Amino acid sequence: MSQRYTITAALPYTNGPIHIGHLAGVYVPADIYARFKRLTGNDVAFMCGSDEHGVPITIKAKKEGVSPQDIVDKYHAIIKQSFVDFGITFDNYSRTTAQIHHDTASEFFKTLYEKHEFVEEITEQLYDEEANQFLADRFVTGTCPKCGHEEAYGDQCENCGTSLNATDLINPKSAITGNVPTLKETKHWFLPLNKHESFLREWILKGHKKDWKSNVLGQVKSWIDDGLRPRAVTRDLDWGIPVPVPGGEGKVLYVWFDAPIGYISATKEWAAREGKDWEPYWKDDNTKLVHFIGKDNIVFHCIIFPSMLKAEGSYILPDNVPANEFLNLEGNKLSTSKNWAVWLPDYLKDFPNQQDVLRYALTANAPETKDNDFTWKDFQARNNNELVAIFGNFINRVVVLTHKYYDGIIPEASNFSEVDEETLAAVKAYPDVIASSIERYRFREASQELMNLARLGNKYLADEEPWKLIKTDEARTKTIMFVALQIASALATLSEPFLPFTSEKLNRILSTSSNSWDEISTKTTLLPSGHQIGKGELLFSKIEDATIQEQLDKLEANKKANEAANKQIEPQKELITFEDFTKLDLRVGTIIAAEKMPKTKKLLVLKVDTGIDTRTIVSGIAESFTPEEVVGKQVTVLVNLAPRKLRGLESEGMILMTETPEGQLVFVNPDTTVNSGLKIS
Repeated sequence: MSQRYTITAALPYTNGPIHIGHLAGVYVPADIYARFKRLTGNDVAFMCGSDEHGVPITIKAKKEGVSPQDIVDKYHAIIKQSFVDFGITFDNYSRTTAQIHHDTASEFFKTLYEKHEFVEEITEQLYDEEANQFLADRFVTGTCPKCGHEEAYGDQCENCGTSLNATDLINPKSAITGNVPTLKETKHWFLPLNKHESFLREWILKGHKKDWKSNVLGQVKSWIDDGLRPRAVTRDLDWGIPVPVPGGEGKVLYVWFDAPIGYISATKEWAAREGKDWEPYWKDDNTKLVHFIGKDNIVFHCIIFPSMLKAEGSYILPDNVPANEFLNLEGNKLSTSKNWAVWLPDYLKDFPNQQDVLRYALTANAPETKDNDFTWKDFQARNNNELVAIFGNFINRVVVLTHKYYDGIIPEASNFSEVDEETLAAVKAYPDVIASSIERYRFREASQELMNLARLGNKYLADEEPWKLIKTDEARTKTIMFVALQIASALATLSEPFLPFTSEKLNRILSTSSNSWDEISTKTTLLPSGHQIGKGELLFSKIEDATIQEQLDKLEANKKANEAANKQIEPQKELITFEDFTKLDLRVGTIIAAEKMPKTKKLLVLKVDTGIDTRTIVSGIAESFTPEEVVGKQVTVLVNLAPRKLRGLESEGMILMTETPEGQLVFVNPDTTVNSGLKIS
């Protein structure tokens, strides 16, 4: 029986593009689920949109010297197009700067205000005197009081996931000026979560939520057991939705109050465009509401937003919140600020028409129960060893043989053998097997069951060997090819949630539209005899080592560039007197010979003409220069440094060097060639 589903995916901040962590944690599993629900005949509203009121947006705008609206307009367009190009099938992708959202969020706030669901309090908040601004959320950083992470934000610690208030931070510091903030009184409205504690405990912990993921239940239980406290729903900022009640001048709605309402306003916008009624998708108890999020958003979707909906009184509550853990990249935590990420627009450019390869790799390695690691080598192996060698190989053999033997016309089957019957029965079982995994939000497991169906096809062909039987038993060969083509047709349909571009291509090759999900379980014949299939084309292409190395090199370059950009300038050393300085004898020297010191990586043995004499100087520059590169170089030499033995060799001076932000050593030498021995003063 058809069911109505409202499916939401976490609203991405519009301060940068989408990366693979976002895809693996939220958008790919949400899209698989939405596609599956549509394929199985359900009424689906799949909603998302850009979260455009977060403090990170205003910080980025300040850095770039533009307005917050400029930032959100730029990245909203990039993100929206990336989702389209990647095949994420939102029914509506909206934005929180849209008028319909401002109206919806304002009305929601006023409803709770008029029902006296808020507590109005004057509290002390962190304030930057120099910037003349309260430090809400990410305008302040400090040490997390829970895990000790020294770069926690004023709204959340991204290391342990704890939701924070700015005043919770230890040693807080303004992100605007770097100053230590003061405390200043201000008025705000608070949602008294403690008032809803018994409801949340009953609804989640004692209710019917045993099918929720353990990481979600564990985090919710920890919050509730720790005792819920009022949470501010307004901020002292000038970017956001103005507080729509008396006394709210100069204040905006807290982004985590306004953002989840974005799911509702997106549904309203979609319904108006499609001529539908939006209310059943949010106010009918027969509708199932499912939130796809990352683990850092659990508290907002399982405690704060449900408390808001409960307080409002007319909305349904989420049926499930299948939050994923985090995805790491090549052994390190993904970081947008450090550019340690694989950005979706870059992937789409570097791997044209290979969206499904990334979708499959991220699903097969999804961080469903623990943090997982994306590596380019695993990505390559998933493509070459599974998509190409198993799925693509089976389809290619079936199509090539059908054209070779029957000019692309599906042959008539005769008597099915026991193996045929078992194979067809196994095919009929796969829709329920895959559906069971998807219904339990085990998308990684579901993707492997899909691959098992392709394995079944490969094994069937390998065991039955139609390329041999065609010479001796034409009738049997026709039956084998008929069965193999039924497997191919089943793959075309069942792959659609996971590999939508591949599914479309396979349907084109088979010259058919997908069967319904249920038909695969009930029909023996998915492709009838006499049907003409199209010409073959490769579903997947092998990815070479050189292509993967390019991506690894790009990451390494990003890492070095970030380290250079964030390299700290060493502080000034203690003051010295002029007399101390005059003791230094700095002269121009010329390197006349150089060789590597044996059994070392860093040391070169140099012969230097100082104008006074020719002396030996051992210098740790071998990782930056070869001996051949330094011969003939003029350098600055400290000639009156006391001799020192290095690896048994006496070094009689020091060459002055500096280091670029990229870590490259550079000689401190005169601009023009001069005589060796000239003093530097």
